[in-house]
Amino acid sequence: MADTAQIELIPAAKVAQAAKIQQASNGICYAAFGETQVTPEDLERVVAAVPATIAVALSQRAYYFVPLTIGENDETIVAPGYSTELSDRAICHRNVKFGSSECIFISTRLMQDRFALAFEYFINVGHHFVEAVGVPEGFSNLLWSQAKADVRGETSQDAHENRRRAIGEGRGEDEKAKNSYFEAAFADSLAIYMLSLTIDFDYAELREREYPLLAAPALAERLRHLASLFPPNQGYEFEIRYRRRNER
Repeated sequence: MADTAQIELIPAAKVAQAAKIQQASNGICYAAFGETQVTPEDLERVVAAVPATIAVALSQRAYYFVPLTIGENDETIVAPGYSTELSDRAICHRNVKFGSSECIFISTRLMQDRFALAFEYFINVGHHFVEAVGVPEGFSNLLWSQAKADVRGETSQDAHENRRRAIGEGRGEDEKAKNSYFEAAFADSLAIYMLSLTIDFDYAELREREYPLLAAPALAERLRHLASLFPPNQGYEFEIRYRRRNER
C-alpha cells in the first residue's frame, strides 16, 4: 500500500488530458488511469454492457475509472494510488464539465468487487440517460400501475420516498413527486437491467435497510419491459431466474 505522502494528487483536468480514451463496441468513451486494480478485460466487459440504444444518448460523456476521486469544494482531484487516509476523503464518483463534454470520474478502489463497480457505473449511466432522453411513456405507465396497485417495495430510497409522496396518502397525487419517482425508478431499473446482462447476481444483494426492496415479480415485469426497449448487445444475454439451477 502506498504512503499518502508518496501519492501525488492530480487535478481532474490533467487526468482527462493524460488518460488514453478508448471507445467500447457500443460507442461509449472511457479510460482507466492509475492503479485501479481492474483488469482491462473486466472493465471493457462492464462498459460494453450498456445497450447500444442507450449508449447513443451518452455521446457527450466519457467515463474515467480511477483509484480514488476526491471532491473538495469546486475542485476535483484524482489519487492515482490508494491509501486509507485518501480513501476516507474520496467519493464514489464526481461529474466534471469540460466545455461541452462531461467527464465522470469513478473511484474503483472504493468498490469491494466487480459487482459494486459495475452497479456504480450503471447507476451513473441510468441517470445520464434520463437526463438526456427522459422516461419512456410506456415505462412510466407500468410504474404508476404498480404504484397504484400498492406493489410492495421499491428499487432505491429515492424511488421509495418519491413514490410515497406521489401517491399522496390521502392528500391527492403530487405531480412533481410523481415525475421524480418515474425518473428515479427508471434509472434504478436500467442499472439493474444492465447489471443483469453483465454479472450473475442474487437480487437480494441489492437490499438496503432503509426501505423494502421491490417485490421480485414486479421488478421482473420492469426488466422485461426494458429488454424490449433496449435489447442486449451481441455477446450479452438477458435472463431472469427465480431459482438458481443448482437449487431444488
